Order: sequence, then C-alpha cells, then structure tokens
Amino acid sequence: LGAIEQRVSGLAAHLRARLAQVEGVRVRDRGERRCGIVSFTVDSLPPDAVKAALGARRINVSISRASSTLLEMQERGLSEVVRASVHYYNSEDEIERFVAELAAVV
Repeated sequence: LGAIEQRVSGLAAHLRARLAQVEGVRVRDRGERRCGIVSFTVDSLPPDAVKAALGARRINVSISRASSTLLEMQERGLSEVVRASVHYYNSEDEIERFVAELAAVV
C-alpha cells in the first residue's frame, strides 16, 4: 500500500505541476497532504464545458459542485471545480496527453 500511495502522490504532483503551466488553468488543491484527485478550474470555461470537451477527446473527468463541499467552496468563492483522478496504473505519458488536450481546449 505504501508503494501505491507513493506512486499516486507522485503522479498527482506531476499533474498539478503541469496544469500550473497551462495559461488560464488554476489548480485549486490545498492542504499539506494531497491525494490522487486533482481539482482545477479554467478561467475561460465553466467546468461542464471542460468536461464535455475532454469527454469528446476520450478523457474522463468529473465535477465537484458546491453542494458536495459547501463550506469550502463558499470560503474560496467557488461554485464548482473540475476533478481529474490518477491511479498507480496511469503513466506520465497519459498525464502529458491530458495536459496537451486540456491546453487545446483552453
């Protein structure tokens, strides 16, 4: 389990770092210990549009809405975020494809 946690944390950190390099994309994760779920927003598009555009490119993401994390979303002035999840079987190449496809959408 330790190796799985390390792999997932590493992939998620890599995804966060790459997303931060895409103009107009804001990584929204906070906290000292982060998991394999990476939350972000796109300045120019609502989360539903991001999800639809990525889905058309065969990339699955989900949306977290204020109703599921009301206090934190209110505190941060957010109503919803896009969520991408990595797991130990994902590769760095898949992360690079995800970031490239998202950049094309943005």
